[in-house]
Amino acid sequence: MQIGNMTQGELPQELKEKIEGILAKDKIVLFMKGDRFQPQCGFSDAVVKVLNFHDCEYATYDVLSNPDLRSGMKVYSEWATFPQLYVNKEFVGGCDIIMEMHQNGEMAAVLK
Repeated sequence: MQIGNMTQGELPQELKEKIEGILAKDKIVLFMKGDRFQPQCGFSDAVVKVLNFHDCEYATYDVLSNPDLRSGMKVYSEWATFPQLYVNKEFVGGCDIIMEMHQNGEMAAVLK
């Protein structure tokens, strides 16, 4: 998949290692616009509310303040929008998927 002018195979090694390090550091990682205390878009806010509802520990990374991470995550996940939720280094999805999983009861199992 190509996003912008970069494909997943062309992701710079240094950026790929940075992303993999972030994902290895915490079980639940949310790449979002803003942070958990001040989301900068409604979609990011909605996912933060779901995670807070489930009372889980999670890390957030603001893609607005880090353009390299923002473009790199689009390539790494092959998902063009934010937020992006990862659990155990696996991409779970964006806001629509998270909301659906929360509503149908799947999210609790994913976050355990």
